[in-house]
Amino acid sequence: MNDFDDGGKHRGPAHSSPYGLSRLAPAITLVDVAAEIQRADEMIGAVTASKLDVIAEQIRRLQEQARAILDDAKRDLELHRARCAFPRLVGKTYHLYEKPDGDLYWSMVSPDEWGGAPPHAFRGSYRLEGDQSWTRVDDAEAEERTSIDARAVLAQLRG
Repeated sequence: MNDFDDGGKHRGPAHSSPYGLSRLAPAITLVDVAAEIQRADEMIGAVTASKLDVIAEQIRRLQEQARAILDDAKRDLELHRARCAFPRLVGKTYHLYEKPDGDLYWSMVSPDEWGGAPPHAFRGSYRLEGDQSWTRVDDAEAEERTSIDARAVLAQLRG
């Protein structure tokens, strides 16, 4: 059913009219139509800008994650190139030392086992992971403490 005649005039019920049929209805002018289009343009622009801002923030976070992954890979490669006179086993902790000439080497002897006076500068203790990455032992211990703290808080909230 078409509410318009061939001349483009509305002939259907008044409630379905796209414009006011009563002589008391406000007049629709070209200025009103232009203002409506401008409001729609502004709204669409604002919504689009907001969505693009969200995507830009996601890209920044992904770039940060990519940088962190690349930094970890670079560190792991450097650690694998440190001199080692024994086979390294997954899950074991090894201690990294640096000679005065900058040469890095692995040892099974911790600084404490040297009586607190190792022969060279101590650079950290690392655990070899199954994916051949290295986890700094004090970092792993801090993560474990945080995990234990989080579990304690959850237990308190539940109980």
